[in-house]
This record gives sequence, structure tokens and C-alpha cells, in this order.
Amino acid sequence: MFVATLIADGKLTGEVVREAIDRLDMTGHDVGAPHWLDVGDAVDIAFEGSLVSARKELAKMDHGALDVVVQPLGDRTKKLIIADMDSTMIRCECIDELADYAGLKPQISAITERAMKGELDFRAALAERVALLGGMDESVLAECRIERVRLTRGARTLIQTMKAHGARSVLVTGGFTAFADPVGEAIGFDRVVANVLEVVDGKLTGRVTEPVVDASTKHATLTAEAAKYGLPLADTLAVGDGANDIPMITAAGLGIAYHPHAAAAQAADAAIRHHDLTALLWAQGYPRRDWVLG
Repeated sequence: MFVATLIADGKLTGEVVREAIDRLDMTGHDVGAPHWLDVGDAVDIAFEGSLVSARKELAKMDHGALDVVVQPLGDRTKKLIIADMDSTMIRCECIDELADYAGLKPQISAITERAMKGELDFRAALAERVALLGGMDESVLAECRIERVRLTRGARTLIQTMKAHGARSVLVTGGFTAFADPVGEAIGFDRVVANVLEVVDGKLTGRVTEPVVDASTKHATLTAEAAKYGLPLADTLAVGDGANDIPMITAAGLGIAYHPHAAAAQAADAAIRHHDLTALLWAQGYPRRDWVLG
């Protein structure tokens, strides 16, 4: 049994729901009656048939601010979430914002963009960008975080709600501890895994301390955390936006690409393009009455 969750915050009509049901029915799926999680916001449509076929058919729906998540019904309430930070749990790329303080934002942002698209090796791109920041005062890290970093809408509600229902949460980022540790604390993550910028005499050396957190680290963190707590991967959720998130997204029981680059969207089970992070609560079957507002 599978479930398709249609999400259109405040704009979901009966006509759109009927179209989804008709599309599933006409492609040979055995479709149940819709169940509203929150009227006008999100609805579940349970069905039997082909997961791949259903995803392909419902992706053809064109209704503006509509996100669709199709997944197995039995494992939808996840017990572990592994999340990316930059452009996922926060609304910026920290290294690009740091670069702005050094007058290098266009140069470094271009490298970041290519890395997130999967056009560059992440480790090499990280080393290249960090090297350009060599000599920056360590104090700029806190200044940048306070002035530039803002949490993504719904981040605290997502994590606090999942934790209230027994889930574990880990923030895993190729970004830096100077940003990730305060962000993880503010959102309520149980654990933070991030890169450490090397500092000598109060200035960045232009190097990252080993081991480097990269795509393989994200995947390894997912599998290790699941094993540690005796969870099958079907009970896990991973969310990110870039190419370096693909290994954890494809390994998780539900892999979500959030406002993603194309490579991540193609690899994920579903892409959230229009809504904030609370869409991941509807995707797990949580109505608003069960949310813990952040």
C-alpha cells in the first residue's frame, strides 16, 4: 500500500484532489478515498499499484504551488532525520556570506553553485573556497552568523515535532561548526556534524581540519545513526538541496530534495519546491494539531 500526499498550503481544492485520484485510477492503480490531513492544505490518497508509475503520473500535475510526496504507507512516520544545513535548514550558504566580508562573494558563490549542481568535486571545491578566506579574522565568523544566517521557515517546527514523537535528529553539513553548532542548538537537533575551520592566532589559515565532512560523511552518518538505534533505513528521512546530499537522500527511507538543484531533485523520492519545511510533517502524516510550533 502506498500514499500520495498532496500539499498546497491554503490552496488545495477538491478539483485538484479529484484530478490526482483520476490520474491514479486511469493508470491502473486501486485508489482509496482521500483523507484530509488539514482541509485546504494537505490530503492523503492511499492506493495500491506501482510506486514508480504513480510518481511519474502525479508529477504531470501542474497547479502552481503544489508539492506531491508519494511513498509506502507503512513506514511514513520516520524515527530519524538527517538534514543538510545550508539552503535547507538555513536560508543561505554560509561560505558565500563569509566571502562577502572578504569581497569575494561572486567568485566563491560561482564555485558553490557548481559544486551543488554536481559539476565539481565537493572536497576540492571546499578546499578551493576555504583557501580564499585565509587571513580572515576569526571574529568575522560570529559577525557573519549574527548578521546573515536566518533559519528556514518551519525548521524548528519540523524538528521539534519529530522529536516530540520519538524521533532522533542530526544536522550534517559540509559547512562549518562556527555556524552549525549554534544553528543546531537553535533548531533543537540532537547532534551536529560539521567541518572545522582551522584558526591560528585568531585568523583563518585557509584550511579545514580533517576529517572533512562531505557526501560520504552524510551517508555514513545516516547509516551509523540508524544502526546505533536499531532502526531500519525505511524509518529514516534525509533532506538536502545539493549534489553532496544525494548519497544520504537515496539511502534514506524517504529522501527529500528541498528547493533543490536539479541533480538532487532527480535523485530524491520527492522534491519540495513551493512550501516550507513543515511540508515534511504532512508527508509523514502529521496534521497541524500534532505539530509542536517552533
